[in-house]
Amino acid sequence: MDRKQLVEQIFTKKTFLCVGLDTDLNKVPHFLLKEEDPIYAFNKAIIDATAPYCVAYKPNLAFYECYGLKGMQAFVKTIDYLKKNYPNHFIVADAKRGDIGNTSKMYAQTFFEEYNVDSLTIAPYMGEDSVKPFLEYKGKWTILLALTSNKGSQDFQLFEDKNGLRLFERVLTKSQEWGNPNNLMYVVGATQGSLFADIRKLAPESFLLVPGVGAQGGSLQEVCKYGITKDCGLLVNSSRGILYASSEENYAEVAAQKAKALQEEMAIELAKL
Repeated sequence: MDRKQLVEQIFTKKTFLCVGLDTDLNKVPHFLLKEEDPIYAFNKAIIDATAPYCVAYKPNLAFYECYGLKGMQAFVKTIDYLKKNYPNHFIVADAKRGDIGNTSKMYAQTFFEEYNVDSLTIAPYMGEDSVKPFLEYKGKWTILLALTSNKGSQDFQLFEDKNGLRLFERVLTKSQEWGNPNNLMYVVGATQGSLFADIRKLAPESFLLVPGVGAQGGSLQEVCKYGITKDCGLLVNSSRGILYASSEENYAEVAAQKAKALQEEMAIELAKL
């Protein structure tokens, strides 16, 4: 999915919600554990319920890899289900890859050819040659970690060099020499508040993938105040707040209600543009 198509979906559906598929068998409704593939059964129900209210889905690979072969089979089935039934939804593989060039090339082949997802999260710590193999794929997106929502983000990401440039700012400026707003996004945590303004100074047209709204306490209104652009420029992710809003048989219905509530808030923000 290219930028034009993504922006069109956002304004047509009046939402920039990304639903995170962080499927944890310790948290899904217990009756689903009787299913042959409980991860896929849960994902399928969540997708069907929330699809009208979002433009993207973000399966986190850790929640599939931890279950070995069965988990990865559930991941593949989930991707296939999305592509067959909801082809206009943007798919983010949240895998946080990034390694030396030849290894990154294999990661890129895995996710962009074998799994055929739209985008992949990348840790840029190893620099240009670890990122460029992903950027070579036309129509695919590389999403670099920039300023994350976890407490430990300040350990490295806010470190200033002798010129006062913070590490996340270095990531933003340097990476734009390799890619552009049509194939490069950045992860910026919703809990970072007014720092979105600093990010927009350096990446005014780039899309930002924003986790941390909901269970992590990030404010959608604050994110939009500092981060939204004329093209929206945001994919705001919610995972736990939607997935596990209910552990009863109505779990999918309640998930839809949570997603709809966020969509309605997002529609208000988009109407201001």
